[in-house]
Amino acid sequence: MQNVQKTFSRVLMLALLMMVSTMAWAQQRITGTVQDGKGEPLIGVSVVETGTTNGTVTDADGKFAISVKQGARLDITYIGYTKKTVAARNGMTVKLEEDNKLLNEVVVVGYGTMRRKDVTSSITTVQAKDLNQGVFTDPAQMLQGKVAGLTVTSSGDPNGSPSITLRGVSSLREGAAMSPYYVIDGIPGVDISMVAPDDIESIDVLRDASATAIYGSKAANGVIIITTKSGREGKTNITYNAYVALDKVLKTLDMASATELRNSGLLTPAQDGGGDTDWQDEVLRTGVSHNHNVSISGGNQQTKYMASVNYMNRQGVVLGTGMNRVNARTLLTSSLLKDRLEISLGVNAMQGKFKGVPMRVSTGGDAGMSVLDAMNYYSPTNPVRNADGTWYESYIGSANYNPLSMIYEDSNQNEWRRLQYIAKGSLKIIDGLVWHANYSYDSGQNTYSWYESHQTQMNKGFDGRAHRDTYLRHNQTFETYGNYDVTFNDIHKLGLMAGYSWEEREDGDGFGVTVNNFYNDETSFWNLRYANNINGISDVTGSSKSQIRNISFYGRVNYSFNSRYMLQATIRRDGSSVFGADHKWGTFPSVSAAWNITEEEFMKDQNIFDQLKLRLGYGVSGNAMGFGAYDAITTFGLNGRSFEYILPDGTSKTMYGISAQNNGNPKLKWERTAMFNVGIDFAFLGGRINGSIEYYNKKTSDLIWNYAVSTNIYPLDWIRANVGDISNKGIELNLNATPVKTKDFQWQTTINLSHNKNTVDKLSNALYSVDYVDEGNPNIGGISSNANTQRIMEGEPLGTFWTYQHAGYDANGNSVFFVHDITKHQDASGNIQADTYQDANGNWVTSSPKYEDKTKVGCAQPKLVYGWNNTLNYKNWNLTAFFQGVIGNKILNATKAHYSFQGHLAGGKNVLSEVINDPVWKADANAHIPSDKYLENGSYLRLSSLSLGYTFKNLDGWAQSVQLYATCNNLLTITGYDGIDPEVNLGGLTPGIDYRETFYPHTRSFMFGAKINF
Repeated sequence: MQNVQKTFSRVLMLALLMMVSTMAWAQQRITGTVQDGKGEPLIGVSVVETGTTNGTVTDADGKFAISVKQGARLDITYIGYTKKTVAARNGMTVKLEEDNKLLNEVVVVGYGTMRRKDVTSSITTVQAKDLNQGVFTDPAQMLQGKVAGLTVTSSGDPNGSPSITLRGVSSLREGAAMSPYYVIDGIPGVDISMVAPDDIESIDVLRDASATAIYGSKAANGVIIITTKSGREGKTNITYNAYVALDKVLKTLDMASATELRNSGLLTPAQDGGGDTDWQDEVLRTGVSHNHNVSISGGNQQTKYMASVNYMNRQGVVLGTGMNRVNARTLLTSSLLKDRLEISLGVNAMQGKFKGVPMRVSTGGDAGMSVLDAMNYYSPTNPVRNADGTWYESYIGSANYNPLSMIYEDSNQNEWRRLQYIAKGSLKIIDGLVWHANYSYDSGQNTYSWYESHQTQMNKGFDGRAHRDTYLRHNQTFETYGNYDVTFNDIHKLGLMAGYSWEEREDGDGFGVTVNNFYNDETSFWNLRYANNINGISDVTGSSKSQIRNISFYGRVNYSFNSRYMLQATIRRDGSSVFGADHKWGTFPSVSAAWNITEEEFMKDQNIFDQLKLRLGYGVSGNAMGFGAYDAITTFGLNGRSFEYILPDGTSKTMYGISAQNNGNPKLKWERTAMFNVGIDFAFLGGRINGSIEYYNKKTSDLIWNYAVSTNIYPLDWIRANVGDISNKGIELNLNATPVKTKDFQWQTTINLSHNKNTVDKLSNALYSVDYVDEGNPNIGGISSNANTQRIMEGEPLGTFWTYQHAGYDANGNSVFFVHDITKHQDASGNIQADTYQDANGNWVTSSPKYEDKTKVGCAQPKLVYGWNNTLNYKNWNLTAFFQGVIGNKILNATKAHYSFQGHLAGGKNVLSEVINDPVWKADANAHIPSDKYLENGSYLRLSSLSLGYTFKNLDGWAQSVQLYATCNNLLTITGYDGIDPEVNLGGLTPGIDYRETFYPHTRSFMFGAKINF
């Protein structure tokens, strides 16, 4: 037995030794070096055993060591280089080849695509994964901070649209005249509300005129090309993306409380309503939103399809505001004639309902009719309701409205319906020659409704009043163009494009009616026949149906020599019915060139740059946006004055008079923008760091403005004419980098910086002249004249603040202001008025400033606009942090000035808490007068978006992947601005003014969502 045990022990020991030996032979330690194509070591290269998570990275000398199984293979990957899989062997040297994915990236240009390497213009592409995430109702919000030179400002209004400016304001006309031109899937002029954010594949922003000139008279403000997702050959893919979000107001004003008012000694018993109400708390709420997107796509070699439905429901943080919208898109693409003919058919639809509350600007009889204003000015001593349940109403002062009464008794609604049909065809005639034809027909209907109930406090005496108007529009676009691309001797590449475009747009087809005297409020504006009264033709609104036609011919030539030297030229000839008889046609040319310096022989041995390209471009584009069909001709309309018309039979009839509404100008034409652009594209460390630097000089001439004319010559005392010039000069930097790249972790960062200097160069000529134009009335209480705070004038930028200079306080504690024209403060005998004197420094100051005392005190234009995005990926986790902001701009805190008016107290309204608690403010009867006292630094840094996600993969056939994510918008803001929010409107004619009545508060939103790929 003992021998058997010894024998068993020896066998067991031998088996263990053989196992260890086998394991030793199964694992082997491999060392090696990874180099680039020039033999230089690559640092941080990922070396992973194929099919496992066993891996390492190369050191500073490009060397690595790893233990792998016998016969294993290694996956060698590095940013900017093509992945290589090799057999593992000791002492190996692996050379990686550069991956020109960045250079070969396809860029969408006007009427075609190009390789990024061959692009000669300034074009920025933002992929869907890099767009902003948030509760967005407008796709333009997804670009905020993402494109150098593109300034996007928005508010928390679910029914609002962001202000978008590309490379500075270049028009004196607001609205569409200041907005970029949108092209969606090759169809120009499409409303971007037709596209749900989830359906976007990429967005290309054409920034300089050498890129935009191909779109002619509509491209002066830049062109934004949106490419939506389409079907691909292979397995059917179904995706469901949904989120729920909570919105809360970022900040509210510190208004005086009922207790503070009662303790101040400034409140009389008649002004005390006996309540204690926080009106901001009553009006504001946590908004709950949810969004759902379902898409299906797929196809085979001949036919591909895509369909999606998106539903969004968004509550505003202000009671009574919100929206819901449905977007649907379909696209079917099929190849015929041995794949030489491709036909696409698509239908896109949108239906949206937008609910709002009164937010009127305080002018005339509309003063105080804004919920955003009333939630601050309505006295906290007023209760919400009376004892009988009706809304409490203050009879102290005027224009004093209960904000909850406005929300519940004065509702309004805007409903949009849009439908678009698309047909496309592409025929490969011969190798390299493809002819395209696109047709789009879209129709839209807008119905706007409002109702003032029996309980309204705004416009009394109507016993219920309702209004509805509805308007239709129809747009047709047909374009046909051909692209011919050919290569000679492998080094000469020639591209030719020529095309024709036809557009017809009909608008203004509709009418509206206002009725009053309802039995009750049950039907609101839904059944106007229940009203008992209509006040004649004055309660019928309407407009003239208009038709605009545009015809264009365009072409492009591009040439590339060995991808080293590139040249491009474009021209477009536009004809439009909207302009004067003498200027129906315009020509818009451009030329640009690029030099790929790294393709030169003398750059082959350098080890710094992977790409270095110099670009130069010059082009001319136009601005015909925002024009009506009758803007260039003399028109007449009813003037509202009635008269008795005697008929031939002696009877009379009451009729309304007709008068001129517009002076015709046969010389009226589009504004023209010429731009010179120089840019440098660069990449080094294998593309790990890349970016571009741009300089541009943009000048717009023939600016359109309304000028005074003699009524001895014209029916009206003003005429619309081309006169002015405005310029924008700027520098832009875009930088992309991957600072960290390991087997499991990657950090990618992108930063863009832009500086723009705007100048109004000319406002007058020999025929039409104006010295300056005063703008920017912030409607501050107690200011009935000289209210404008900005001035448009030659030599200065738009947004120049022109107002009073604060000089301190007089002996009574009242604000005084510097005098800039002492003669305006003298009486008829030349004596200085009592409210004007010299201060200790000998400066003339006054407590009653005149119009002539205003002067330049600052500018709303920022010196720098920036965005900084960071994406971190660790295994299946991903974290994105996006920062954006501006530096060097001024904001007029008009909201603070208005609520500093002590006269509000006598009118039964509220003021800021500091007005009654701070001795300086309490003593200052002039505190509300707008001056540089309220001009504050508008610089800010905002953590605009922070998103964390985790992706589950290979879910046992149930789904391809499931991503769960959480996003917070507007998480943190660093600013010295004392107002509610520093992100005020930076576009339009009056940027940088913090308006209280129409500035919907910004929100902080928390999103929780899931994206499932089946």
